[in-house]
Amino acid sequence: MPTATPLAPRLVQGGIVTLDPDTSVVQSVIALQYNPDSLSRTLQIQSTPGTQDGARVDALRLRGPAVETIKLDAEFDATDQLEYPQQYPLATQYGLHPQLAQLEMLINPSVETLLADDAMANAGTLEIIPLEQPLTLFVWSRSRVLPVRLTEFTVTEEAFDVALNPIRAKVSLSMRVLNIDDLGFAHPGGRLFMSYLTLKEQFASQAAMPALTVLGLGGLPS
Repeated sequence: MPTATPLAPRLVQGGIVTLDPDTSVVQSVIALQYNPDSLSRTLQIQSTPGTQDGARVDALRLRGPAVETIKLDAEFDATDQLEYPQQYPLATQYGLHPQLAQLEMLINPSVETLLADDAMANAGTLEIIPLEQPLTLFVWSRSRVLPVRLTEFTVTEEAFDVALNPIRAKVSLSMRVLNIDDLGFAHPGGRLFMSYLTLKEQFASQAAMPALTVLGLGGLPS
C-alpha cells in the first residue's frame, strides 16, 4: 500500500461538515476519499424582473445574491484496504457501506427522531412539521466553506466483494448554496455565507485590471 513520503505536500481533502443550527457545535465531519477532478458551479442571477405593462424598471438592480448550485462526482474505493484486513477490519466486513451510509444520513432523519416524533404525535402533543436537519457545510479549501442543501444524491456501486458489499462506488452530489435570503443574517449559515461573499469581494479586488487599449479602445464612446 503506497504511503506518502515526508517530502510530499499535505493534500487537503474536500468534504462535508454538519453543525447544530442552534449552537454551531460540529456534529460530523466527512472527508472525501479522493478529491474530484472537476467541480461545476452554476450561478443564477437574481435580477429585478420587468413588468408586463411596460413600466420602466432599473435594469441594474439586483434582488439579492446569485443562487449558486454545485455539482460533483466523488469516488470511493476499498480495494487497497481489503489487502490489509487487520488494519481495516470494517472494510473487510462491510466494504463501503459505512462511508456511503454516512453520506446518505445527510438526507435522512435519524430513526430516533422519527420514533420520537411519532410517539408525540400519537399522544397528541406535537403538530406535524417537516423535520429539521443539521446545518450542512460544503468545505472545498479554507476559501470555500459554504452552507448548502443537498438537492440531488445518486450512488453508483461499481464493484462488490464476495458478500456483495460495495467496494467501489461513485456518488454524484448536487448542492444549492444557502444564502441570507434563505437563512437570514443572524443564522450561523447566514454568517458563513456573508464570510464567503466577503472573501469573493477580496479576491475580485486583487485581480489585475488591464487598460482599455487591451480591448482595442482608446476610450469609451460618448
